[in-house]
Amino acid sequence: METETLEADEPPASSPPNPPRRRIALNTAIFAIATGLSRVAGLGREIVQAAYFATSPAASAFTLASQVPNLFSNLFSQAALSAAFVPVFTELLQAGRKREAFRVAATLFWVILIAGLSRVLFPVVLLLSLTGLLVGILQSYDEFTIPAIAPAVWNLVILVLLVVLHSRFHGNHKIYAYAVAWLVATIVQLLMVASALRRIDFRLSLNIDWHDERVHQVLILFIPVTISIGIINLDIFINAGFGSLVSSHAPAAINNAFRIYMLPQGIFSVAVATVLFPTLSRLAARREAGGMRRALGNGMRQILLLLIPSAALMLVLATPTVRLVYQHGTFGAQSTHLVAVALFWFAVSLPFAGLNLLLTRTFFALQRPWIPTKLAAMNLVVDAIVSIALYKPLGIAGLVIGTAAANAVMTGLQLYRLRIGFNGRLEGAQTLMITARITAATVVMAALARGVWVLLNGLLGQSVPAQIVSVGVAVSVAVLFYGKAVLTMRVPEAHQIQSLVLQRLRRA
Repeated sequence: METETLEADEPPASSPPNPPRRRIALNTAIFAIATGLSRVAGLGREIVQAAYFATSPAASAFTLASQVPNLFSNLFSQAALSAAFVPVFTELLQAGRKREAFRVAATLFWVILIAGLSRVLFPVVLLLSLTGLLVGILQSYDEFTIPAIAPAVWNLVILVLLVVLHSRFHGNHKIYAYAVAWLVATIVQLLMVASALRRIDFRLSLNIDWHDERVHQVLILFIPVTISIGIINLDIFINAGFGSLVSSHAPAAINNAFRIYMLPQGIFSVAVATVLFPTLSRLAARREAGGMRRALGNGMRQILLLLIPSAALMLVLATPTVRLVYQHGTFGAQSTHLVAVALFWFAVSLPFAGLNLLLTRTFFALQRPWIPTKLAAMNLVVDAIVSIALYKPLGIAGLVIGTAAANAVMTGLQLYRLRIGFNGRLEGAQTLMITARITAATVVMAALARGVWVLLNGLLGQSVPAQIVSVGVAVSVAVLFYGKAVLTMRVPEAHQIQSLVLQRLRRA
């Protein structure tokens, strides 16, 4: 894509059709709901963990230590492996070479298992690598339900085991209950995803073909995809690392804010990007530039429709949200303040991060992963420069501002490169017009949410039931207003969601 555009010949007549837009919307809704359950379960896990350890030095130590396996996990497992594997696997399916596609999958499975690198690093990395491959197979067949539910089960297993095992350890060793729970939950997740392969009649054969060119193709794509995703995840590592320079409480505080931030990110942008990825890969295999442009534009507008208001609610309700979610047990007002500051600035980053996820997957679908890899490296430099410049005067805020600035730059650079590839046509005018409507509705919605919360908070106080009511009512009123506003303003993506919901209600 460095020198060529995406305009293409007509797709071959033998290519199987893409799933209809209604099916894509339904898959997105299912994935969003399942991912939402996972994020809520993950947040519950963090709430229990925070109640035990708050933003203590021990919690910060665990946060820093867990960043290392998390980094290697993202480098060598789920996201990177699926992103490199799905386009190649899908290309074979589009060509009617199902048996060859399954042989490639089997070879990669056994290569990962016997490679040894993952086992030397961390057991969790090996398990997640195998899970990532199996998830890629399922996604290529538009099977998203079990892969989306499995992380929710993963979080629930960790939560239960943390509660059960916490009393079995003593003193500073209590944090090891968390680590043991992670390993057991990862095994459970792998078994769940493996069981779902029966839906597509996939049988894992004992096949290792080292000379298969498609295996080589996946492994070659895996290198830049790994670097790209790894660099992006280094943003979190930078936050945690520089956070330890701010104070011993900062890494845990940033991590707690990140968990709330990932709730809308996971429910909306991850769902849209994940469900569209196989479709984009099929369109790329057929070189249908127009179809890709429409799918990408629609996906971007869906993400903005959902993440801009989510970011606004985080901005105006940062402190009450953190207080409601975390301020229990040893988690006090000072910890709430630290987390709320981080959450406020994470909110600024939210729409850009959501777009980046979809844009990066588009490059992966085109099998042009070196482009987002180079851009991700620039993103990392921006993050580091801004964080270093601001962490002393602004503390935690400076670090998260670095992440927000880097995500904004990354979005602009990716859009610029894709626009070149699509001969300057990326539905930019339509997206800009819709974004302006979304932003106008969001501004009024945010003011309404803040006003309702201030009123109810003054009347009801800050007990847990009162907080549930004040925050819950404020968010509910704001969301209802926003939904009505974007429908009235004729935002097409809002009407798509409304049609999907109404269809499901009629069938229920």
